Amino acid sequence: MKPNGGALLRSRKDGDMEAYDFAQLALRLALGGVMLAHGIKHARGRVKTSRWFGSIGFQRPMLQWFASTATEIGVGVLLITGLFTVAAAAGVIGIMVVAFVSVHRKIGFWITARPDEGWEYVMVLAVVASAVAIGGPGRVSLDEVIGIATTLSGWVGVGAVVAGIVAAGTQLAVFFRPSSVVVDPVSSTAS
Repeated sequence: MKPNGGALLRSRKDGDMEAYDFAQLALRLALGGVMLAHGIKHARGRVKTSRWFGSIGFQRPMLQWFASTATEIGVGVLLITGLFTVAAAAGVIGIMVVAFVSVHRKIGFWITARPDEGWEYVMVLAVVASAVAIGGPGRVSLDEVIGIATTLSGWVGVGAVVAGIVAAGTQLAVFFRPSSVVVDPVSSTAS
């Protein structure tokens, strides 16, 4: 109970906007904006990004470039608009788990570690994505407009968190071989 006697978790079925809805909007816009920006950056640097994927041990680096670019742009747009929000959040979680395992975990916690960055940044993005998945998109979303906002939250969101982790594990199991570095992304796409 709140100090004024109101329920702590009031039903949102009354049609009134609540602070929660604006908080979810803020989380979605921030997370979606970051992911969209990363996707656009990767799209503009196809060769450089592909070489980077090969240099850290990903097989088929051009495929990794395409998949990461499409996923980052896609989840960014979906989060910003609040469409299929829980699935988009699962995509972010998958990306962040892959980033953690393939790059950031061996550096340590601090993002300011150099020459590479620690895992604090990817952890925060994954936690924000988890909060969005579990909490749902809020009322300022296309999910609300099409009537799925309250259906795709709570335990469905928890399932999305797990799905993101499983997807990341699958990608890492299939493509990540840190002991074998691929230098030329063009020739690696033919194999």
